[in-house]
Amino acid sequence: MIRSIEQLDISGKRLFIRVDFNVPLDKKTGKVKDDARIRAALPTIQYAIERRAKVILASHLGRPDGKVVPEMSLEPAGSVLSRLLGRDVIFADDCVGDGVRKLVGELREGQVLLLENLRFHAEEEANDDEFSRELASLAEVYVDDAFGTVHRAHASTVGMVKHVAQRGAGFLVSSELKHLQPLLKGAAKPYLAILGGAKVSDKIKVIDQLIGKVDALLIGGAMAYTFLQARGVAVGASRVEKDKIDVARRILERARAEVLLPVDHVVASEPKGGIPTQVVSTIPDGQLGLDIGPKTSELYRQRIVGAQTIFWNGPMGMFEVSEYAAGTRAVADALVEATRRGAQTVVGGGDSAAAIAEFGLADKVTHVSTGGGASLEFLEGRELPGVKVLDDAA
Repeated sequence: MIRSIEQLDISGKRLFIRVDFNVPLDKKTGKVKDDARIRAALPTIQYAIERRAKVILASHLGRPDGKVVPEMSLEPAGSVLSRLLGRDVIFADDCVGDGVRKLVGELREGQVLLLENLRFHAEEEANDDEFSRELASLAEVYVDDAFGTVHRAHASTVGMVKHVAQRGAGFLVSSELKHLQPLLKGAAKPYLAILGGAKVSDKIKVIDQLIGKVDALLIGGAMAYTFLQARGVAVGASRVEKDKIDVARRILERARAEVLLPVDHVVASEPKGGIPTQVVSTIPDGQLGLDIGPKTSELYRQRIVGAQTIFWNGPMGMFEVSEYAAGTRAVADALVEATRRGAQTVVGGGDSAAAIAEFGLADKVTHVSTGGGASLEFLEGRELPGVKVLDDAA
């Protein structure tokens, strides 16, 4: 059983919370460009403060490869957190060592300490035991609230946990598990999966898991052209993973679920904006499919609004360019409509989460995952090391 933070004795205790403050920083100003991940951690942090815990926050930022890279400091994230909480956040210039131990020893109940970037130490990603023990020595209770990293066996997500007496999940991780677990077992039907993005290879294992559980699989994005070619449909110069055509054919042949592929396409001669586009049913030679067309959008919408459970991962086209965003927007709008009708709608992180946030619709679906890679690995049926280690039964 994985206990939530509400089931842990944290009052007056040194509480180590693994958060995900891997936020984008402005290269010129060094300031946080998007504070969504910091905001996502607020309920757990505020709960801990209200319970008079001595709060120690730890995160990584970027890929400093075990070196101190000042441009990847978590200090700007600490400033944003301080503003959002309306209280001082103490910032440590390291995550281990005598200085950190002193700061932790001086922490008063209800105070918050943010440690410097964990990945400034190579031992973090190596899940080094000595480094894990040093992190664990700071804490009496461990809480993981960084779903985006639970698929990584790092010191702060796995190694240190077994050395802390009490462990559990923050509100964010608990919410992720609550919404993702039914997608593997017990989802209300009709159950649809919408998969897009560039590569079939990224989604093979998810498709293998879901194909026996969903009633229909709706495919878009560049990966659709590999599937269309597997069906013998001409795709012009569209992006195709030639070494995955046989895999796509095998999926189509053995799928008990209905597999829907685009019936029309927005095409252009190059994958960029500001050039002529057209909507076609058959892609001409020299043209690339860059979004699903209006007929496909309507076909998919009709299926989505009639479903009871929907999982979406991957855009329908090159949504970051306005000329090719309509298909992804149509799917997002349909998800909102389905949610209004009572469906459980889950957006699986990554580009889909970025798209639905860009459209201003993230709060109008049931759940948007904060972990693209983690949510996919979970739905592949893989054991996530950062989740397994929280399970007291394990």
